[in-house]
Amino acid sequence: MTAPVLAAWGVHLYTAFGAVLGFLALEATASSRYGWAFFLMAIATFIDCTDGTLARRMRVKQVLPHFDGARLDDIVDYLNYVVVPLALAYHAGLIPRGAVGLCIGSLPLLASGYGFCQIDAKTEDHFFKGFPSYWNVVVFYLYALACPLWFNNAILIVLSILVFVPIRYLYPSKNPTAQRTTYVLGAIWGVCMFVLLAQFPAPSHRLAALSLFFPIYYFAISFHLHFRTP
Repeated sequence: MTAPVLAAWGVHLYTAFGAVLGFLALEATASSRYGWAFFLMAIATFIDCTDGTLARRMRVKQVLPHFDGARLDDIVDYLNYVVVPLALAYHAGLIPRGAVGLCIGSLPLLASGYGFCQIDAKTEDHFFKGFPSYWNVVVFYLYALACPLWFNNAILIVLSILVFVPIRYLYPSKNPTAQRTTYVLGAIWGVCMFVLLAQFPAPSHRLAALSLFFPIYYFAISFHLHFRTP
């Protein structure tokens, strides 16, 4: 086996390791170690943000044309961005227990299943079509801000609906629009996230509220670009 082939398989293994992190996050959730679960989801997100660059550098598509790395990436992403955070939301009591909570928690699962399977879920001009299933971030804020149940329910329902609304959301790592600003703000936000994770099980509500600057920026620039361009 040649070095390029080994390197290409190594990139796929790197992507697949995100599924292991998702499994460990589910185990941590079952043990009520929510800070550790969120930390594992954060590492999985880091892998998701970097495996594409590695794949392009190692020319994975050309070296292993018979293996669909994008499909593997989608499977791992659905686990870590959708299944794991919703399981945590239910287990941690962020949504009601029983039939009502199970129904509300199922809405993002169904909506994101639809979103992931759209052929044009990622547009050619580097946008996500519909809310891009950042449920790990959503659930993190619901926990860190200690939001009331009615608010959590409303957020999950509204964002599930937005998955079906064809608004284009910025694809930060590929869309060149304001990329430097997005990276700088994203880096500051990332530091805030790790500080909050270090504060578990009682993260600072004030820091969590201040760190909302980046999600607000993300929605604002996405809506601006969507309605400004055809």
